[in-house]
Amino acid sequence: MNFLAHLYLAGDDDGLRLGAMLGDFVRGGMDDSELPPPVQRGILLHRFIDQYLDRLPELVKLRQQFEPPFRRYAGIIIDVAFDHHLALRWEEFSATPLPEFDEDVRELLSRHDHLLPEELKGFMRYAARRGLFSAYRGVDEILYSLTGLGRRLSRSNPLHRVHEIWDQHDAALATGFDEAFPKVRTAVADWLAASSTPGERELIRARG
Repeated sequence: MNFLAHLYLAGDDDGLRLGAMLGDFVRGGMDDSELPPPVQRGILLHRFIDQYLDRLPELVKLRQQFEPPFRRYAGIIIDVAFDHHLALRWEEFSATPLPEFDEDVRELLSRHDHLLPEELKGFMRYAARRGLFSAYRGVDEILYSLTGLGRRLSRSNPLHRVHEIWDQHDAALATGFDEAFPKVRTAVADWLAASSTPGERELIRARG
């Protein structure tokens, strides 16, 4: 999952949302972290989601459908494609319009600017210029994002050429999203319940 899906799966909890954004920028354990505990929990949730999806049989099979040289980077392509399909179908999953959700995320990050690494601040400036995350509904924006990701990788890669294979794989990516997203939502709910305090568990049961 990329940023949009991680943010969605974090729900409306500010700490989990911050952790969802920081998950790709914070390395190592949380024992010596100076981040607030709710944000640390959000980072751990981000890592759980990534690990869960890495092992999910449907996504293992989906990655194998990509031929070299794209197979090595299939995980990145799938992550961004899933944000695309989530954005396309956003109204099925959230009562908050996607542009409003975008603004809520920017406002949250602005309030906690002191916690953000420069790389994440740079991404959010890019997101503001491109109109993310709403712009993820467009294939051109997805291909542009993949090209940008490719430029930031240290080794030569074919991410700037995903347009050559997009039409070939788009239906399988949509099916993969349909199969994986309900499972990861259930897994996240179970993780949150298992890692919550007794009071939080009562809230979860009340909301359910």
